Amino acid sequence: MDGRVFTEEQEALVVKSWAAMKKNAAEHSVKFFKKILEIAPAARPLFSFLKDSNVPLEENPKLKPHAMAVFVMTCDSAAQLRKAGKVTVRESNLKKLGASHFKAGVAPEHFEVTKMALLETVKEAVPEMWSEAMKNAWEEAHDQLADAIISEMKPSS
Repeated sequence: MDGRVFTEEQEALVVKSWAAMKKNAAEHSVKFFKKILEIAPAARPLFSFLKDSNVPLEENPKLKPHAMAVFVMTCDSAAQLRKAGKVTVRESNLKKLGASHFKAGVAPEHFEVTKMALLETVKEAVPEMWSEAMKNAWEEAHDQLADAIISEMKPSS
């Protein structure tokens, strides 16, 4: 973690905003995913289910389940970061996530795009709660999760 700290205040902001977003997680997930592709259209081929798809994004049957899995995992991980004292997505998953991102050709700098998309999604989902402190809290949680995935980005053994 490079001595980075996720504070009690940051945890409270993330937990509170995630609790408010959870009931509409499916909607927020798809928005999050669309933002990733708006920010970085070139990322489209990194997603196996989009590679050969000719249907509009919203009509892709694999979009919502994938977007939900990614968004919910990210938010759950962020909400548990301080309590667990480390990034948790069940250890085997962290290795799998690293290997699948590596295999797909994801580079560490791609996580800057997911961070921008996540921050915009949270800001739009809970505008009444949004603040500089909340932005910083989600940034820190995202970066710790991204670093954990990046550290596992190698061929699966």
